[in-house]
Amino acid sequence: METIISYPTGTKNEFEHIEKISNLLDSKFTIPGTNIRFGLDPIFSLIPVLGDAATFVISSLLVWHMSNHGASQKVVVKMMGNVAIDTLIGSIPLIGTVFDVFFRCNNRNVKLLKEHYQEGKHHGSGKGIIITWMIIGGAIILLLCYAVVKLLVEFFQWLF
Repeated sequence: METIISYPTGTKNEFEHIEKISNLLDSKFTIPGTNIRFGLDPIFSLIPVLGDAATFVISSLLVWHMSNHGASQKVVVKMMGNVAIDTLIGSIPLIGTVFDVFFRCNNRNVKLLKEHYQEGKHHGSGKGIIITWMIIGGAIILLLCYAVVKLLVEFFQWLF
């Protein structure tokens, strides 16, 4: 039985188009003899820098398109978080390719969109999520700066 999703007027076909692109990027193909699905995203990630940049741009455009058609700020923030995680971890050679096979950022974003319209989830502002990311990111940057300073101090003490 197919579930009816109430999309904003005139956008159902556009969301179906987004779902097809997401499927192409994340789960279009199957590894023979397994149930493991993958798309163009992990294939593109085999091309250093350019592959991940291309999938980042495509995924971001999909999120932008969804945001222009009624997705709440909270959904958009969660979607961009998925894109950021996919890009950051996906850019690690080989590990990132395997990560791309299983994380499926675009399929996750389509799921968030469906939950938004079908179940009424993820409404409201994404400010809380953004503030949390900023605090965690700031803490990580401070820790990294501290570690670099400590390493430099140790290095110069070793030299002199």
